[in-house]
Amino acid sequence: MPVERLQNYVGGEWISPDVQSVHVVHNPATGEPIGETPLCGAAEVDAAVQAARAAFASWRRTPVEERIQYLFRLKYLLEERAEDLAAVVTRENGKTLPEARGSVRRGIQMVEVACGAPSLLMGQALEDIATGIDCESVRQPVGVFTCIAPFNFPAMVPMWFFPFAVACGNTFVNKPSEQVPFSQKLVWELIHEAGFPPGVLNLVNGGRDVVNGFLEHPDVAGVSFVGSSPVAEHVYRTAAAHGKRVQALGGAKNFIVVMPDADMDHALDAIHESAFGCAGERCLAASVVVPVGGCHEAVREGLRERMGRVKVGDGAAPGVDMGPLISGPHRDRVVEYIETGVREGARLVVDGREGAPTGGYFLGPTLFDGVTPEMKIGSEEIFGPVLCVMPVDTLDDALELTRQQPLANAGSIFTTSGKHARKYRYEVEASMTGVNIGVAAPMSFFGFGGSKGSFYGDLKAHGREAFDFYTHRKVVISRW
Repeated sequence: MPVERLQNYVGGEWISPDVQSVHVVHNPATGEPIGETPLCGAAEVDAAVQAARAAFASWRRTPVEERIQYLFRLKYLLEERAEDLAAVVTRENGKTLPEARGSVRRGIQMVEVACGAPSLLMGQALEDIATGIDCESVRQPVGVFTCIAPFNFPAMVPMWFFPFAVACGNTFVNKPSEQVPFSQKLVWELIHEAGFPPGVLNLVNGGRDVVNGFLEHPDVAGVSFVGSSPVAEHVYRTAAAHGKRVQALGGAKNFIVVMPDADMDHALDAIHESAFGCAGERCLAASVVVPVGGCHEAVREGLRERMGRVKVGDGAAPGVDMGPLISGPHRDRVVEYIETGVREGARLVVDGREGAPTGGYFLGPTLFDGVTPEMKIGSEEIFGPVLCVMPVDTLDDALELTRQQPLANAGSIFTTSGKHARKYRYEVEASMTGVNIGVAAPMSFFGFGGSKGSFYGDLKAHGREAFDFYTHRKVVISRW
């Protein structure tokens, strides 16, 4: 039976690109092919960018109060189709249906915040900066922006960007991950139904050639990226060299510190969900647990007990706690990390290779103890359901571990001590920091992004910083 081949959305129309190469999309829970993503190139990128550029002149002159009406309509349509969109996410990505619903809800919240553009775009003014001279600062849109989205949150992540971009008066071209294109297909169908003017929002399917096309195209003003740190650095360097604004969100190795005074049941429940929710395929997942002082055994055994209750299976099935990984090659990559950890001498407490379902890209939760920073599993991003335990003696030792790590996306501490909590939040380098929180995920009205090797750029995603990224300030000095 033939599978669906995806189309691009350019200038308000669905277009079948004339390309031969495709990426076959699989349902990760079954391995069955469910679609084909056309691997477009420079010609398709240029067509979409030119459509966006042509639409920019009139869209930037559309009053902001009118622009957000399209977003209000889109939010209504997203609410109506939220369950359908969540089901698509589960089918193409593998995450459980409750996880997919949560990610769709987060995406809708981005549209809500972007609808506040009339207030958030306001500038500044001051009369009589000198005798008879007034000064004002206004925000103006920049042009065509693009997004390079990851596979792990296919519905949500593009909504970190395009609602803010178009609310500010820019136009936009989105590239979904070629592994999970169907959720964005549905979102763009709703965009079409919402009645956005042709060319304001466009979609191009593809892989590396589309990415590089965005980075090098002279009519692209800015690029947003979410993915691994090596690719984030490539995106940042290449786009910046071509004079573009860039926000490139990279990878993570998130350390979770557990103090002896922590509420242990609460801490272990939160850490377990953080590490194994979404099969560990998220940049805010717990990667390394750092028990401080005498709580090492309690942390290890408490996690072991909780992991034994995890039901792995098709994310669409009721009662499943953890779905499959995104693909066979990615599952093999995570298994290789487990094998490397064993060779390096870490103690394998729970082996996720044992008892995992067959027929899809499944791997159970895995726990290592006695991990050191020098080990590959203790230093590199695994992006799968593998959790490492790295015990230390003091909070200072724990903080030093985090400083040695070149990635600094997120981190948390579990403690009932205000002194420990303040010291941690004051000294830790991760930009997204939690206190008694397993997943330090900022809401849509705060900025999202890491530091050090986890983020390349100046302005983070969504929140107030989005309105800085998608506008430039013009200062007008007047004498009459």
